[in-house]
Amino acid sequence: MSEITIIESADAAAIADWLAAHLAAPGAVSLPGGSTPFPIIEALIAGGRVDWAGRAVWPNDDRIVPEDHEASNTGKLRALLEPEGAVVVPLAEDARPPHFALTWLGMGPDGHIASLFPNTDPQVDDPQTVRRLTPDPLPPHAPFDRITLTIPALVDTQAILFTLGGAADKRAVFDAAVRGENDLPVARLLGAARARGIPVTVFA
Repeated sequence: MSEITIIESADAAAIADWLAAHLAAPGAVSLPGGSTPFPIIEALIAGGRVDWAGRAVWPNDDRIVPEDHEASNTGKLRALLEPEGAVVVPLAEDARPPHFALTWLGMGPDGHIASLFPNTDPQVDDPQTVRRLTPDPLPPHAPFDRITLTIPALVDTQAILFTLGGAADKRAVFDAAVRGENDLPVARLLGAARARGIPVTVFA
């Protein structure tokens, strides 16, 4: 059984402290996009406590746009982390993700993780580690096709971190997933993590 630890009301600095402790050893990481993680990554860099040199950084997912587009997760990660020495790996359908030291995820109010939206019916035994897909409906703020790590790739990790951004609607969906009251993508991932005994930390 995996342990789920929920931490309430933490700010970006507190989450950065947690990350610094968990990234003390080298290892590849998978990082999310969206509005929540980048201030935390900036705080982590400012603290100077993580050795990024040569560390492989994989986005959980990305929008199918050029890297210089404002919607590109890969482009934003490059701008922040490559000056620190990290190696940001863009997703491709034939990519072979490594075993991660940490998979850091966000979650949408519909229970999607990475770009595994409910309509994509993600499987815990997906034979592919990376998929190109189209959310339905397309989020109005980012109406693009996506490329994403699948559940097997996301749970090939030592630990999982969720940041929910203090949103009550997201917390309700997450708590229902933990209780087994829905079959949304987040619930499927938590089930796969539980089966593997992967610890899950949630900053709610």
